[in-house]
Amino acid sequence: MRLVVVLAVLMGVSGIPDVTISPPTASADTSAHPNSIPETADESEQMEGAEEDVMATGELNPNHYPARRAAQVVQHYLNTRYGSPFRLIGVQTVHSGNAEDVTDSRRKYQLELSVNDIISNTTQTCSAELSFTKGKGQQPPEVKASCEELLKIDIKAQEEALYQKYKTSQTLMSAQYLPDSHGHIKPDMEPFWHLGILASSFIMLNESTENTLYNVAQVANITQLTTEEDHLEFDCHTLLHEMVSQEIIHWKMLFTWSPAEGVKVLQMKRLPHRHEREKSPKTN
Repeated sequence: MRLVVVLAVLMGVSGIPDVTISPPTASADTSAHPNSIPETADESEQMEGAEEDVMATGELNPNHYPARRAAQVVQHYLNTRYGSPFRLIGVQTVHSGNAEDVTDSRRKYQLELSVNDIISNTTQTCSAELSFTKGKGQQPPEVKASCEELLKIDIKAQEEALYQKYKTSQTLMSAQYLPDSHGHIKPDMEPFWHLGILASSFIMLNESTENTLYNVAQVANITQLTTEEDHLEFDCHTLLHEMVSQEIIHWKMLFTWSPAEGVKVLQMKRLPHRHEREKSPKTN
């Protein structure tokens, strides 16, 4: 299995018209692509007994499920904060961690970990603290983490070149199946694969609980929209892999990106499974 990494809770978003986009017949495998978040060692062992281990307290085994799952949430957070078409962050190593119940309804994790910008291959060690609510009325996790060293790699020229190219183009960009069923992405489409991951990170962060482990399986479709504003705007359909349940979840998003403001998710909608759409009663 594969792992992809101020918390902003996505605002009360309005729905996006439902669409049907069929992925390739083979499941998307990003292993052939160099800018995919690397696989974590012994993950199959971590997943065994996940339900039993998830409520572990005290010092955590950094190779086991609770620490790795918490680290994945930190990864999503860092990508929402520092991510770029030319900066994509993944957790490299969890060095240590502990968990404690701070109240009857909240649980806190503290981690020491190394994160890696997989594009520049820059690594930094950082500390993170995150907490989850328990029981009914679960809320998105709260995360505190800082990895400012990753910002020392100057990507401003690359970002500005990408922005100007697609802001001034007479043709709107559109792409499907990033990566394709063989794990391949055309080089000029890699920034949009990264943008799809970054926008999806807001969703994955918002949806994460102590019992989930999210990764981006594929950007099924990403289409540039016309806008008079000082950003690029995209309609995007992504496939998220929830690794505990092994469910592939479809999400539709409307988001913007500019070098100055980064990624902002304006709308999001979880799409029903195809069999759920087929069962839905037709209305006039």
